[in-house]
Amino acid sequence: MRYFAVSFLLLLSFSAFSQQTTVRGTIVNDNTLLPLWNINIVNINLVKGAITDAKGNFEIQANVNDVLLISSLGFQSIEIKVTNDWIKNKTSRIHLTEKAYALEEVVIPPYDLTGYLEVDSKLIPEKENYWYSISGLSKRYEGGENSPNAFSRVVGSLFNPADMLYNFFGKKPKELRKLKELRKDDKLIALLQTKYDRETIYLLLGIDKKDLAEILERCSYSETFSQTANDLQILEAISGCYEEYKILKKK
Repeated sequence: MRYFAVSFLLLLSFSAFSQQTTVRGTIVNDNTLLPLWNINIVNINLVKGAITDAKGNFEIQANVNDVLLISSLGFQSIEIKVTNDWIKNKTSRIHLTEKAYALEEVVIPPYDLTGYLEVDSKLIPEKENYWYSISGLSKRYEGGENSPNAFSRVVGSLFNPADMLYNFFGKKPKELRKLKELRKDDKLIALLQTKYDRETIYLLLGIDKKDLAEILERCSYSETFSQTANDLQILEAISGCYEEYKILKKK
């Protein structure tokens, strides 16, 4: 009986391992049918990344039912599930649709400039930010006009046992473990350094736009950082905040 149990476990392990493979595909423009190069592909489940070559071809490690996020500037992002048919056929042809852009109104701040540098420099308001730290914590916090309530939010999070971070971090250990896997894939790191749409973040962590804004605010990052940081910087900020949160919960 013991021999049967061991054999059964080995069989399951071999079966699970054998399902993991490399899937290949070609991405083309849905309108022109021409191949698209430099398209981003992210395996959300395995936290792996890939980019199409000059012929629109790519390959990425995946299991059956893994979700691939395919995106690029100027095209509508899509999510595709890896199927048995895809693995059997060894390749797949994927179509991306171009986005239709509408020009938005540009608002110019009402500054009445004189043309004299010494005078104009005083007319234009400056938003100063500063950083401070709390004894015992390695992470610094951003304050200033861009984040006016940063200090009170940090202090509140230290002493509030029902801290909002628990709702995100405490209930999503699987999603947050993906942040550690991210550091193992150089292609994905390079990809996220060029992305600012947050789509990968939403899928990796299972959150939405509102959740992300609340997390960054609670972790004392300013609105300026939230709007200007690339996706890799955002994920690193969340990862650092989570590691700090775990230390605080142990105390």
